[in-house]
Amino acid sequence: MSTFGDTDVKRLIAEAMAPLQKRIAELEAEVARLKKNSSNSSKPPSSDIIKPPHDSPGGGGKKRPIGGQPGHAKHQRPEFPPEQVDDTVTYELSAPGKLVPLNRWRKLQQMELVEKPFVITEYRARLYRDPATGTLYASPFPPEVAAAGLCGPRLSAFIAYLKGGCRMSYALIQDLLLDVMGLNLSTGQLAKIVQKNSAALEPAYQQLVEALPQQAVLGVDETGHYDRGQTLWNWCFRAPDFALFRIDPSRGSQVLLEMLGPDYAGTLVCDFFSAYRKFLDQTPCAMQFCQAHLIRDIAFLETLTYRPGIRWAGKLLAVFRKLFRKHHQRLAQPGQSLAKSLEKIRRAILDLVARAPASIEAQNIRERFRKYRREYFTFLESPQIAPTNNFTERTLRFAVIDRKLTQGTRGTAGQAWCQRVWSILATCRIQGRSAFQFLAQSIACAFKCMATPQLLPAGP
Repeated sequence: MSTFGDTDVKRLIAEAMAPLQKRIAELEAEVARLKKNSSNSSKPPSSDIIKPPHDSPGGGGKKRPIGGQPGHAKHQRPEFPPEQVDDTVTYELSAPGKLVPLNRWRKLQQMELVEKPFVITEYRARLYRDPATGTLYASPFPPEVAAAGLCGPRLSAFIAYLKGGCRMSYALIQDLLLDVMGLNLSTGQLAKIVQKNSAALEPAYQQLVEALPQQAVLGVDETGHYDRGQTLWNWCFRAPDFALFRIDPSRGSQVLLEMLGPDYAGTLVCDFFSAYRKFLDQTPCAMQFCQAHLIRDIAFLETLTYRPGIRWAGKLLAVFRKLFRKHHQRLAQPGQSLAKSLEKIRRAILDLVARAPASIEAQNIRERFRKYRREYFTFLESPQIAPTNNFTERTLRFAVIDRKLTQGTRGTAGQAWCQRVWSILATCRIQGRSAFQFLAQSIACAFKCMATPQLLPAGP
């Protein structure tokens, strides 16, 4: 008769527990994956099912009140200058008594819509009859009148602004024009007007395309774009003075090669996506990988149950906080030399990364720095380069919201319109100029067959 000793019991328990422990580890990894959101990973905010909680600015669970905050300067709307005032109505006391009238006034400036915010011009071309043949001939209309058709340049630009800048559907634009302005236009007519604007914007868009490879620093990001059920990719290139959108079927490095060329030697600020790494290997360019994406990936380790990984991530995040405090100090005090301090912090980060614990997530971060340690610290060598890709992501946000509201495009004509108008709107915003005025000038010049206005200064 055989008997079990303590060793046999422990072995049997260990064998029984092994699959359970493996399953627990799998479930913990699955829970951690499901907890990923835009605050602890590289996932975009648009992918968050439930928005991650934000700490209240005041701390202690107290919510900041709406409106102006104590200690902040009060902001008031400036008065309209005299040249913008169309009419003046004066009120005075009918019987002031002993009061002495002063040449001073309490003012209240009021804006109001005019009852009919448009004019209708009827262009008439006299007809002539050939007495010999009876054929009718008409005096020709001016080219800009014939090209504009039903809607003049400013109304055409207004419709384009509603469609491209306000993300309104054709049906909603139709309702607005009819209900507010008394203009009855079909959705088909509105679509034709938008396409006229699209053609008028093509030269300005092409100017941005040609200027793109000449930029010393470019932010790049991409997001999905829907076209009749097919997923395309909307690329955003952000230069200091302009932004350019490009809708393409590909998310690969060939888009970068096509837009920037194989000899591009500037600096790209981007995330760690494989297309950018491949472009880095194919060209002489430099890169700054987004530190914000990296920090969120490190913060994700603190949500796992692996304690060595939690401790390592906490230490690494603390050093990164030191790095950014010193970087902001350098930006605020450009004359102060902080190169040695920044280099010391950089080495501390690399030392910590080299001692990454055995978890897969930590080793993935270590592997990134093994090959691309310089690309994470390019901003230390060139202060004009941002350490994150936030400025490009903010520019791209407009297109992401547009995609959610409009559900994308329905063909190449719509794609061309979107990438052109988004580029013009973003560039005008960056340059502090009126996008509507640029749209109006562009289509007016197109109707007259004149050169359209430039978004960028002409080259030498």
